[in-house]
Amino acid sequence: MTTENGFFVNRVAVIGLGLIGCSWVKGLRVRGGVGEVIGFDRNLDSMELACQSGIIDRYAASPAEAVEDADLVIVSVPILSIRPVLEALAPALSVHAVITDVGSVKGSVSADVKAVFGETFGRFVLGHPIAGSERSGVAATDEHLYCRHKVIITPETYTDPQALQLVTQAWLAVGAEVESMTVNHHDEVLAATSHLPHLLAYSLVDTLANSHENKEIFNYAAGGFRDFTRIAASSPEMWRDIFTANREHLLATLDLFNKDLQQLREAIVENDTTTLMGVLTRAKAARDHFSNILARRAFVEPMKTSSLSYLVQPAQSLSGTFRVPGDKSISHRSIMLGSLANGVTEVTGFLEGEDSLATLQAFRDMGVVIEGPHRGRVTIHGVGLQGLKAPANALYVGNSGTSIRLLSGLLAGQQFDVEMSGDESLSKRPMGRVADPLRLMGAIVDTEDGGRPPLKIKGGHALKGIHYHLPMASAQVKSCVLLAGLYAEGQTSVTEPAPTRDHTERMLKGFGYDVQVNGSTVTIQSGGELTATRIDVPADISSTAFYMVGASIAPGSDITLQHVGINPTRIGVINILRAMGGNIEVMNEREVGGEPVADIRVRSAQLKGIHIPEDQVPLAIDEFPAIFIAAACAEGETVLTGAEELRVKESDRIQSMVDGLNVLGVAAKGTQDGAIIPGFGANGCFGGGVIESHGDHRIAMSFSMASLRAEAAIIIHDCANVATSFPGYVELANNAGLQLEEQGEARSD
Repeated sequence: MTTENGFFVNRVAVIGLGLIGCSWVKGLRVRGGVGEVIGFDRNLDSMELACQSGIIDRYAASPAEAVEDADLVIVSVPILSIRPVLEALAPALSVHAVITDVGSVKGSVSADVKAVFGETFGRFVLGHPIAGSERSGVAATDEHLYCRHKVIITPETYTDPQALQLVTQAWLAVGAEVESMTVNHHDEVLAATSHLPHLLAYSLVDTLANSHENKEIFNYAAGGFRDFTRIAASSPEMWRDIFTANREHLLATLDLFNKDLQQLREAIVENDTTTLMGVLTRAKAARDHFSNILARRAFVEPMKTSSLSYLVQPAQSLSGTFRVPGDKSISHRSIMLGSLANGVTEVTGFLEGEDSLATLQAFRDMGVVIEGPHRGRVTIHGVGLQGLKAPANALYVGNSGTSIRLLSGLLAGQQFDVEMSGDESLSKRPMGRVADPLRLMGAIVDTEDGGRPPLKIKGGHALKGIHYHLPMASAQVKSCVLLAGLYAEGQTSVTEPAPTRDHTERMLKGFGYDVQVNGSTVTIQSGGELTATRIDVPADISSTAFYMVGASIAPGSDITLQHVGINPTRIGVINILRAMGGNIEVMNEREVGGEPVADIRVRSAQLKGIHIPEDQVPLAIDEFPAIFIAAACAEGETVLTGAEELRVKESDRIQSMVDGLNVLGVAAKGTQDGAIIPGFGANGCFGGGVIESHGDHRIAMSFSMASLRAEAAIIIHDCANVATSFPGYVELANNAGLQLEEQGEARSD
């Protein structure tokens, strides 16, 4: 008999019959992974109880007797007891036996192993399960204790590969998730995440217990006190040993905590509410991130797997009046410029998607105090153009191309070095388009092969203004150069070959910075400052585009999209759909915070194929996946040219859309800079099929709208990144009329 992963070991010896070791061997036993278990503990009652409970088959009179002929030996004793235990069992250990431990300090155990067995003993595998219980001892044994919990293995350079594999498989067999670290890194991490919290909990309880008011304190202790001090109920002997064994790393972490605690005390003394809020907001963001990890969700980094799929059944029409989430481009820029402004900036309508949150977190990491977001409201305590601080680690921006490209311009002018990285998708996207002009300005920017992330920017290099002609229309590159120009000597100007979104220019003006626009050239002069303001982020026209297309292609549809940003550089989707015969009415036009907004009513119409004007391409560059769906439903052929930019987005959007349309029965063809899409007209429809979105949120949402003209179900794989731009998409889409269901682990490959 073996476990599900094929693990089986004939004889296991467990030295120390506590919760950790007993739960492991019981987990192996109930899963069929072990033949015989022999135990030893200094407490006879524990050994007898373990036998009666069926956790072990028999117990031994000594460690040496327990390990005779054992294939796997588990040492589960207090840290400072490990060396004498190893000395006691060493003479009886067979030449093939693998030995491992479960202690939370690996440096100490490593030293003990070397002292007893020699410097290069390879059959000892250092391990530490990150799991436990408020209860302890044999009676608390739980065969499910390690399910979905991490176990850290810290192999040495000389650890025997077969021994390492055996211990790893033994942990996997009981449902654990095994990770690997170096010994030193493990002890450093655990000092901060486990050992220091336990030390503080014990200390706080001891301090308050010795207070003359201790009776009142403990009588009225609230939940926070109980939660924080719960871990002080653990074994004092065990934690004494851990604190002693990990002394060096614990002291370093304690010194760091003392320094920050003193700064926090000074902020309270000085009534410095901004510094206080900075500590609280950063801590909350970190705690939320930790909670999401525990829930197996990502906060800054979207899911790396392709486990989230959409199952979309054929639907009839769209209806209703609603507002989609805030504009992503404006949300990004509100955080960036608000952070660099003097004063406090209030933002409403902020898009709480993963891309925008990545930008927000990056500025928190650089010392900016940011409150929220809460229901779209964010308060930014600006630090001025020269007030950013070096982040402790590399800035992680997830899937956000806007974040990494615009931040590159801002960070090129700082006095500190910084590195920016992203997820697997972002790491494949070209960054040379921003690195090249920044280098012309005097910045030192390094990329990986092919100009890919991560980006490493060297601080302290004076920038000089340049006049830059964009090789191709790109709002991100234009914005990057202009933002670097805030720190460059003299004038910086950008000339674009075709109009692109001008949110950066508009928002700079909104923050009181002088921006000159002369035809296709934008110019700024360094030396100015940004002044805090209020920003109301309109609904994202890129997100409304899916519903505009859905309502246009589905007979009987009638929707009104509220408070949509209709920036002239973003309305290509409206212009293109109208040119195709779309029934689109723009109502209640107004200006909010320098950005034009309106309500948009869309009713179904029979679209016709067109040759999309190339001057509209930059104005609709993010909306083309949805426009491809509209083109497939039109009468006649639609031709797109001049859109080579689509091939270097989150995916090759031309190829992704063409492949998906082919799956659904549309004979679309990709070209170098666009596509040719034959429409099936009023009487046609999409077939069903399986679509690969390649992790591209816009591909996923576009094909979900195809269900409004489909004759069978459509399955769309790899949809986790929809949350980067459109949180709540599934709920809103279903309320409007789609029949969309999320499916986890839907793939078989």
